[in-house]
Amino acid sequence: MAIRKSNKLPQTAVLKQIVKRCSSLGRKQHDYDEQGLPLDVPKGHFVVYVGENRSRYIVPISYLTRPEFQSLLQQAEEEFGFNHEMGLTIPCEEEVFQSLTSMLG
Repeated sequence: MAIRKSNKLPQTAVLKQIVKRCSSLGRKQHDYDEQGLPLDVPKGHFVVYVGENRSRYIVPISYLTRPEFQSLLQQAEEEFGFNHEMGLTIPCEEEVFQSLTSMLG
């Protein structure tokens, strides 16, 4: 039985890419510091957009290690991919996202 290598990036590399992309989102709407990070996003957090209205949420980076949140990220990758200029969009209703994040927090 041969072991097949996956074409996917290791999970840590994917998470780093997500955080890097999220730190540069929304430049038109928010102020940024000298490092290019949004001033309204505390250290250790990142931005996602949720629902039909693309409401902006600031969530802790620690959520990236939670299986429940990783499931949402996989759905986002399948539906939208991560190579677009519209920010990291989570494909679920806002109420569902709020319920999930309240359980994680």
